[in-house]
Amino acid sequence: MSPTSRAVSLVPIDKDNLAAVFKLDVAEDQREFVARNPWSLAQALVEPAIAWPRAIVRDDEVVGFLMLEIDLNDDRPFWLWRLMVGEGLQGQGIGAAAVALAIEEVKTRGGTELFTSWVPGDGTPEPFYLGLGFVPTGEIDDGEVVARLVL
Repeated sequence: MSPTSRAVSLVPIDKDNLAAVFKLDVAEDQREFVARNPWSLAQALVEPAIAWPRAIVRDDEVVGFLMLEIDLNDDRPFWLWRLMVGEGLQGQGIGAAAVALAIEEVKTRGGTELFTSWVPGDGTPEPFYLGLGFVPTGEIDDGEVVARLVL
């Protein structure tokens, strides 16, 4: 079975996978572009009404972390707040598969668009997001390029 055909799922964070999510990290040269998972989990803890954190799992192994912001009272109710795939696991279709699953979640909640943002610079995830169909809105929010994907 090729790496890209292996099943990816989004799993709620629980006592069985928390440590794996907590320890997972990206390569050193990507750390300026991705919030660390412990920080993201802390944000989810203090904003449970809008945070939808999930472990990205492939073949029973935690390989990444994804978190949606779901705020139906906001003019942009669905936001891909965090996405990271662990060091050495990128380039295998895991991130794209995880985003596809997140998009299905957004659609089941009636969403018609998904927003995200990224820090500009060398090594930015911009090519990844553009490849998925996200289009920059022209807005810069807290130094990050804001982009929208129409579903």
